[in-house]
Amino acid sequence: MASSDGTLRLEGKVAIITGAASGIGEATARLFAAHGATVVIADVQDQLGEAVAASIGLHKASYKHCDVTDEKQVEETVHYTVEKYGRLDIMHSNAGVLGSVEGVMDMDLTQLDKTLAVHVRGTAASIKHAARAMRASGTRGSIICTASVAARQGNLGPAAYTAAKHAVIGLMRSAVLDLGAHGIRINCISPFGVATPMSCAYVGKAAEGVEDLCSEMATLKGVVSRAGHAAQAALFLASDESEYISGHDLVNDGGVTMVNQNNLRANK
Repeated sequence: MASSDGTLRLEGKVAIITGAASGIGEATARLFAAHGATVVIADVQDQLGEAVAASIGLHKASYKHCDVTDEKQVEETVHYTVEKYGRLDIMHSNAGVLGSVEGVMDMDLTQLDKTLAVHVRGTAASIKHAARAMRASGTRGSIICTASVAARQGNLGPAAYTAAKHAVIGLMRSAVLDLGAHGIRINCISPFGVATPMSCAYVGKAAEGVEDLCSEMATLKGVVSRAGHAAQAALFLASDESEYISGHDLVNDGGVTMVNQNNLRANK
């Protein structure tokens, strides 16, 4: 899949995508590979991850088991990538869990810890070890973190997930200066609701039901929010087309977080 002018936007680049066995990560892995990148699919879902890599083509993708809450596994994934492909140009820290869905007064703090471990500790480890590898090789790389519209508006996700995604954006912003000194860019994408296995399990609906729910909430009508839209945002931030963009949270929500939801309901 080339751009409209026929160019491959990631030709020759090597990317790690965490949480790439399904959902937004899978869509991004497929899109990156279609644009010329070699992709390492890092996940804990071994069968799914290996199947995604095989379907992309083992000359363009490989699977590496990686639990992002374990810093050593993240470090090993980066080392594996550099050893196998000779470089690392892109790190997409995308692995995530929904975590505890209770309100604050009923929140299971053990589940909160697990949610923060995946999103915050996992993102920190991904940034740390990807940036170290890029610095060592002199690569002007791109690090992308998956945040969420829940980090902009308090009623768009469970409390634990919302807190974790706020922290992801904070980590990104805090890393801009350190990484920028080495020519490394770091940004976030913040998608609206997408029919992924995680979101379908949360609302107890099939993909079509989640898409209907998101379309009902959407301000931009006529377009259904899908994983491919988040992947396109990541592609832009991974490519040289965004070479002077760092510290940005690219919100991909059709304008939902710009609108008072009470007004939206009143206008229906």
